[in-house]
Amino acid sequence: MAKQLSIITFKGKLGNLIGYRRGGGYYLRSMPASVRQTVATRRAAQRFGMASKKGALIRSAFSGKMDVRCDSGHINRLTSKLIPVAGNDISSLTGFRFNQHTGTEKFLLLPPRLSRNGILYIPPQIIPACEGFNTLEIKVIAARINFTTSQVTGAECAVLTVKTGEAFEGAACDIDVPGTGTLVITLQIRGMLDNIPSCNRRYQAADIIAVLPPEPPMKAQHPPIRQKQPRLKPLSGKISIPAFAPLPLPFIQRE
Repeated sequence: MAKQLSIITFKGKLGNLIGYRRGGGYYLRSMPASVRQTVATRRAAQRFGMASKKGALIRSAFSGKMDVRCDSGHINRLTSKLIPVAGNDISSLTGFRFNQHTGTEKFLLLPPRLSRNGILYIPPQIIPACEGFNTLEIKVIAARINFTTSQVTGAECAVLTVKTGEAFEGAACDIDVPGTGTLVITLQIRGMLDNIPSCNRRYQAADIIAVLPPEPPMKAQHPPIRQKQPRLKPLSGKISIPAFAPLPLPFIQRE
C-alpha cells in the first residue's frame, strides 16, 4: 500500500495500479498478476457486491437530508452489516448508527414506537439536561427505497424542537412517504444552544430506527368457503395492552 502525495490524486484503475481513498487519504495498490477464485470466494464476492450496492443506495437516500456528520467508518460498517444476508434482509439495519460515537438513546430515555398505521409516537418523558445546550432538535427522516430498480422513490422530513431538563408531553409523526419499495426511517437528534447546533459529535445522533419491507401484491380474492365456526370461550382475567400517550398529541411539523 502506497500513499498518493502528488497534487492530482485519483480513484480507480490506472494501468496495473488501483487508486482508492481511505480515512481522508489517497492510496495505491498494485493489481495481482492472476486471480484464482473458488466457488466460496465467488459467492463471497457476490455477497459483498450486493451489500455494497444497497449500502450506497441507503446512504444516498439520507445524505441530502441528514445534518449529522457520519463517522469515517460508517461506509464499511454499513456494508459489513449487510454482507451476512447479501443485502437481502434490510431489517437487520434497525439500530444502525451513522455516527457511532452517539446514539439516540442518550437523549430519549423512552424510544419512539412505530404503529401499524404508520404513526411514529415519541412517548412523554423527561428530557435529560446536558451541559452545553438547552434544546434538542428532533428530526424524523423517512425514505422509500426500491432496491429492485435501485431508486429512491420518495423521502419526507419532519422537525421538532424540545427543551432539555423539562417534561416532554410526547409527539406523533405521520409517516406517509409515497412510492414503492422498502421504507427506512432514521431519527436524528442534535443538541442546540440558542438555536445553534452543537459541533460536538457526542451531541449528534442519527440512527435507523425502523425498516418496513414493501407490501406484497394483493392476491385475487375468492368467494369465502363456509365452515363450521367453533364456539368461543370467554377469556378469564385481564389483558394488559401497552398504551401510547393520550391523543391528540402535537404532530411534528414537516419541513
